Amino acid sequence: MTTIERQLNHRSIRDFTDQSVDEGTIQSLLAVMNRTASSRGLQSCSIIRLTDQDKKEAIATIAGQPYIAQAPEVWIFIADCYRNYTILHEKSAKSNQQPTLDFLFEAISDSYLAAQNVMVALESLDLGGVFLGSIMNDLDALVELLNLPKFTFPLLGIAFGHVANPSQLKPRMSLDLKVGENSYPHQYSYTKALENYDKEMTNYYDTRQHNRRSDSFTDQVLNHLTAASHKSKSLSTFLQEQGFILDR
Repeated sequence: MTTIERQLNHRSIRDFTDQSVDEGTIQSLLAVMNRTASSRGLQSCSIIRLTDQDKKEAIATIAGQPYIAQAPEVWIFIADCYRNYTILHEKSAKSNQQPTLDFLFEAISDSYLAAQNVMVALESLDLGGVFLGSIMNDLDALVELLNLPKFTFPLLGIAFGHVANPSQLKPRMSLDLKVGENSYPHQYSYTKALENYDKEMTNYYDTRQHNRRSDSFTDQVLNHLTAASHKSKSLSTFLQEQGFILDR
């Protein structure tokens, strides 16, 4: 398959075989991460590769997703301002600066780009994976577990390995709701515009092999945006405790 064909067939994989990922593949994926585009070349992203089973199980508990503990590989992507601000303080002894939102967003974009590049690369090698935004359910526990310093933010994870049971391809909404030409693609009524997509999603959930349920896209939006947060504290509070300055 070509790269584009693989990207068009992307699906989240949560069920892996017991086969480990060989070290040559690991090094190739790390090299892909390292060559990812970086804002201003500051390379404000780090990875923690979890090889300790106890830590994998702790991550699975934080995320509320038991399958994480069984994944051959679990990588946590860190928006990392610590390294560069340590360099600043080493080269400028009088400096007491802390990262602002500008630097934080650069680190976040570096990390997301790196994670997506790794996913594309591992899928090109016939592996499968899933992004783990759920690691942010308890950021304090994650900081302690991974021994993270100030000026870092554990943004997301990837669990990956050899595919045991491929999942079905989830439908996506029409591009005319997402793509505008020269201005935002407003809709008179989003629920009306999404009626056919809702039917397609309902059929997908009704007929998929695992975790069948009755659901639609607009119902998911309603439920997610009105549900109580599972996070242990607000994101702004956590970031301030990690030393980031959020008001400039």
